[in-house]
Amino acid sequence: MEEYIQVFTTTEKREHGEKIARILVEKRLAGCVQIVGPVQSTYWWKGKVETSEEWLCLIKSEKSLFNELEKAIKEVHPYETPEIIAIPIVEGSKKYLEWLKSELKT
Repeated sequence: MEEYIQVFTTTEKREHGEKIARILVEKRLAGCVQIVGPVQSTYWWKGKVETSEEWLCLIKSEKSLFNELEKAIKEVHPYETPEIIAIPIVEGSKKYLEWLKSELKT
């Protein structure tokens, strides 16, 4: 059985998120990417607390594609250390997961 994941990354500009989304879907590394924002992020960076406005990309994929997906994001992501994290999709609509599988690289 396939193991589906949702991958998160954030970008400084919506346009960066749109570029990442287009690349991942065209390469069939993601079945769907939603861009949400702006969101506020607060984090430690280089010894101090930073707060910034970002755009959140929600990427639906398969665990077996994660390494390739991560590489594709890093190739175009403007951040020095981009957030690229994945969580398992433990349940989902059967029809949606069937659709997702059909849209991903085999």
